[in-house]
Amino acid sequence: MSPRAHTPLQPAATPAPQIRNFCIIAHIDHGKSTLADRMLQITGVVSDRDMRAQYLDRMDIERERGITIKSQAVRMPWELDGQTFALNMIDTPGHVDFTYEVSRSLAACEGAILLVDAAQGIEAQTLANLYLALENDLHIIPVLNKIDLPAADPDKYAKELASLIGGRPEDVLRVSGKTGVGVEELLDRLVQQIPAPSGDPQAPARAMIFDSVYDAYRGVVTYVRMIDGSLEPRERIQMMSTRATHDLLEIGVSSPEPVPSKGLGVGEVGYLITGVKDVRLSKVGDTVTTARKPASDALPGYTDPKPMVYSGLYPIDGSDYGELREALDKLKLSDASLVYEPETSVALGFGFRCGFLGLLHLEIITERLAREFDLDLITTAPSVIYEVTTDTGEKVMVTNPSEYPDGRVATVAEPMVKAAILLPKDYVGTVMELCQSRRGTLLGMEYFSEERVELRYNIPLGEIVFDFFDQLKSKTQGYASLDYEPSGQQDADLVKVDILLQGDKVDAFSSIVHRDKAYAYGTLMAERLRKLIPRQQFEVPIQAAIGARIIARETIRAIRKDVLAKCYGGDITRKRKLLEKQKEGKKRMKMVGRVEVPQEAFIAALSGDVEGKDKK
Repeated sequence: MSPRAHTPLQPAATPAPQIRNFCIIAHIDHGKSTLADRMLQITGVVSDRDMRAQYLDRMDIERERGITIKSQAVRMPWELDGQTFALNMIDTPGHVDFTYEVSRSLAACEGAILLVDAAQGIEAQTLANLYLALENDLHIIPVLNKIDLPAADPDKYAKELASLIGGRPEDVLRVSGKTGVGVEELLDRLVQQIPAPSGDPQAPARAMIFDSVYDAYRGVVTYVRMIDGSLEPRERIQMMSTRATHDLLEIGVSSPEPVPSKGLGVGEVGYLITGVKDVRLSKVGDTVTTARKPASDALPGYTDPKPMVYSGLYPIDGSDYGELREALDKLKLSDASLVYEPETSVALGFGFRCGFLGLLHLEIITERLAREFDLDLITTAPSVIYEVTTDTGEKVMVTNPSEYPDGRVATVAEPMVKAAILLPKDYVGTVMELCQSRRGTLLGMEYFSEERVELRYNIPLGEIVFDFFDQLKSKTQGYASLDYEPSGQQDADLVKVDILLQGDKVDAFSSIVHRDKAYAYGTLMAERLRKLIPRQQFEVPIQAAIGARIIARETIRAIRKDVLAKCYGGDITRKRKLLEKQKEGKKRMKMVGRVEVPQEAFIAALSGDVEGKDKK
């Protein structure tokens, strides 16, 4: 414990002038969780014996990948000039998929530490989160982390950071989350520069939910920041968006383990436990008030997080369908942004159509289903929501290619995103080429320093969700970073490409693509399936079609049994008779026989495993 740390204050005794609420905003892997670890250690809320790396990251996936998925709140005491202050740190996820959670966490703070890696400099998500912080009118403290690295160049990046937020390079703090250098000075600056929270203690209670997690024993734990008034244990509270009322069983602060208290006053950050078992009843961004004396206006900025990407999840073993439903129900308890509904596929059987905030969210949910519930799943290719208008003027929302209307289509609108790409200037040409090949429109280009450039593009979301990020990283040797936000819809010349096996549509392989890319998609899938589907006793045509028009074809050749093997010489008519008999049999088999597509072929074709082999 640092000599400056202090025994935790009793929450009910902390007046607003002694509270500082702040968060850390940074790009992935810039050392946010490590800096949080050092703060916990220096302020003494976690003893050296209990300390572990990434203390606030509770999930195995978070630790392995080194990313924060769920935001966490922690209260730390710090003494300055003989006075003890309560520092409430709200840890935020850095990834673009969780921008809504980040925005709610920022709304619960008065200040933010802008953390930049002294070896890598400013990245796209640092910028995106900085703009969010400025929109929320937060006081920004610029900090360079990892100054102990041999590759660190603090002077260069201090200039870059100062020019970005309008300050002097010498005002940029230099710390090392690993060794603890400069962290005490940073804590002093937090107390000196971040304003104390303001609010009316006499007004009806209003608290903003910035996170909620599911605890197997206690139900939903809701994390709130008090804006006005106060909340006390055993009070009856009301959620302003759903009007649901609950009894407050426990109220307290995280320090970083939960510590029950006598209540929360203006500016305080803490948790509420009501015994509710459904996270959907305490949504992030909602306002909590008391049922006895409710507030008239909810806090601004509340929206429901909307899914950006849809994908089908199917169990490899059909008998696991019930277990998959149960697993999704349990995950929904801890992740309110997951959306799912049952769907059936002719090829894959029973499964669920799931909506995700982005590709990382999809990856994390499928990984959690595999790990925590031991399920083997097939994930269909991710798709986005298209708005199709038919000739009759009817509007259809399409989340799955099988929902695409068969009749005549007047227009198709696809979701667009504003993408910001930060990269070294040497790769500008290759990245522009990549964006143009994905139907991107250049909005602007800006130099942050002699080396680093920001490109802003308007790109269809459907072009980004599949392998855009991988391509971007490989074309820039891993130096580029990407951030995007929705920017409405735009009409496009899109068509549905069906894959037919022996004249029957296989819905799992259908896709909605731009007309210019339809032929390439059709030939790729046909060629891929030709390699993956085993040969049958009869010839099997694989066709790619737009409506009734065939655009590509491959043929799986038949396995030929040599029926003439038993003929030693003899009359030609006897041989012809045997061949005719075989031909009739094959014709009959073709009419009756269905082409069995093995499960491995589905997995390989949908995940693109063969693509690498195709290109070699």
